[in-house]
Amino acid sequence: MKNIPERMCVVTREKTEKRKLLRIVKDKEGNISVDETGKKNGKGAYITKDLNVLETAKKNKVLERVFEIGNLDNIYDEIEKIIK
Repeated sequence: MKNIPERMCVVTREKTEKRKLLRIVKDKEGNISVDETGKKNGKGAYITKDLNVLETAKKNKVLERVFEIGNLDNIYDEIEKIIK
């Protein structure tokens, strides 16, 4: 049986398969980006590919707290486009 890598969603705190999650990365320069490949260098956080989870993240400013940075509306918009 294959070992399927699991990661934890920063919003729901549930562990699930990587393919059901989207990775958000903060690089050395402090830039935040969506990492669809899952291979970019930097501090990563995973969010479940679900619009309800995304709304919760936006409302509670989850990614802003995780990455200790201000407004990330552009990142939330990008995540929404990928999920849809």
